[in-house]
Amino acid sequence: MKTALLWFRRDLRLADNPALHQALGQAERIVPVYIGGFEAKGTEPGAASRWWLHQSLTSLAADLQRRGAALAIRAGEPAAVLIELATQLGAGAAYWNRLYEPAQAAAAGHTAEALGEAGLEVATFNAALLAEPWAVQTKTGGPYRVYTPFSRTVRAMGAPRSPLPVPRRIKGLGVAGGLDIEALGLLPRIRWDGGLAEAWKPGEAGAHRRLDRFCSEAIAGYALGRDRPDQALTSMLSPHLHFGEIGPVQLLARLQRELAENHGPGVSGGAETYERQLLWREFAHHVLHHFPQTPREPMNPGFAGFGWRKSRDYAADLRRWQRGETGVPIVDAGMRQLWTSGWMHNRVRMIVASYLCKNLLIPWQEGAAWFWDTLVDADQANNAMGWQWVAGSGADAAPYFRIFNPVTQSRKFDPAGAYLRRWVPEIAALPDAALHAPWLADPGELARYGVDYPPPSVDLGESRTRALEAYARLKKV
Repeated sequence: MKTALLWFRRDLRLADNPALHQALGQAERIVPVYIGGFEAKGTEPGAASRWWLHQSLTSLAADLQRRGAALAIRAGEPAAVLIELATQLGAGAAYWNRLYEPAQAAAAGHTAEALGEAGLEVATFNAALLAEPWAVQTKTGGPYRVYTPFSRTVRAMGAPRSPLPVPRRIKGLGVAGGLDIEALGLLPRIRWDGGLAEAWKPGEAGAHRRLDRFCSEAIAGYALGRDRPDQALTSMLSPHLHFGEIGPVQLLARLQRELAENHGPGVSGGAETYERQLLWREFAHHVLHHFPQTPREPMNPGFAGFGWRKSRDYAADLRRWQRGETGVPIVDAGMRQLWTSGWMHNRVRMIVASYLCKNLLIPWQEGAAWFWDTLVDADQANNAMGWQWVAGSGADAAPYFRIFNPVTQSRKFDPAGAYLRRWVPEIAALPDAALHAPWLADPGELARYGVDYPPPSVDLGESRTRALEAYARLKKV
């Protein structure tokens, strides 16, 4: 075969890219293609993700150019775009890596069918998961609903393969016409993205720098420190994973290498704990595949009648939560970190989600929608899993009576208040004892330190009782 199309989707890397590897082995030359302007319904990226995608495509195009190929940018319905290119260039095949959101999978299936009818060979591959959702089953042949047995099964399966190398040379074929990346309109018209640019370096090289930093500076402390938002002990690889700038096969191989080469204290515990986080990601995709309604509806249908407040009653509280103006420092710190950097520490994600769903009785879908628009690592599977876990309606969910006390959480995981002082500077002058719950401090003390910070819009104790009563009513139905 002389020419093949390589359709890039969320696999924006050259290393360990099965579709690229296969295309190079089967064709004399390939045409790398990215198609914008079309997203399967329900998976359209939010504003922060669009910013990341722009940067990542720019990085990928440069990486391809250095190896002899140009990234062709197109917009439109994928099947029509690929068939037109194949006709223009005389291509006989199209290769791509699979995505697993139900809408994405269905759209790709329709594309493959149309290309086949047009006479093209189509081959698709797994670049994003250790185990594809349909490959993992319970002993009775059904899907898993609980993480622990799922993780045991996937771990027993072992790594699916060794990471594939970066091709030294990619023989490409020039394509006339097309678009440039800017024409996709991914960047915001009003440039609010300065904090994102300061915090992140999207692209394959940026992903590997993050991984190197994690392994050299954080992995030994990860098992004990990953819940501390005041410390840089998480990998921060989630957006790189989502956009496929690095893959789980590569991460698992690197963890195994660290274990073999580094016998320092904490490394084995850190590597094992991080592997569990990778398997949570796998579990989220497994659940979404088998329960495609979960981004919108409770996985547990008994929660359909839960007593959430009405939108007209919670609109002001939702807005305060989104802006980081709730009067609860750890909640406000997390929401401001999110708005500024497009990311939030995972422990704090659980705290802010619990506050929204349980203290404010605002539907989890509102929180999921906000995270989808503002997170650079917004991922449909992880987003649905996380929010339903907190709400108590999802797979392996937190028990209904688990309501995070934000003050207790703040004192435990940010004991010296470094995280609070960074993101809520108006209370930074307070002593540690008053920092986590300023409304409990003496008003004179607040005045003495010049603190102008609102009290919480709801009483934490009373709102906890209200949530427990709502859950108790649900159990009686």
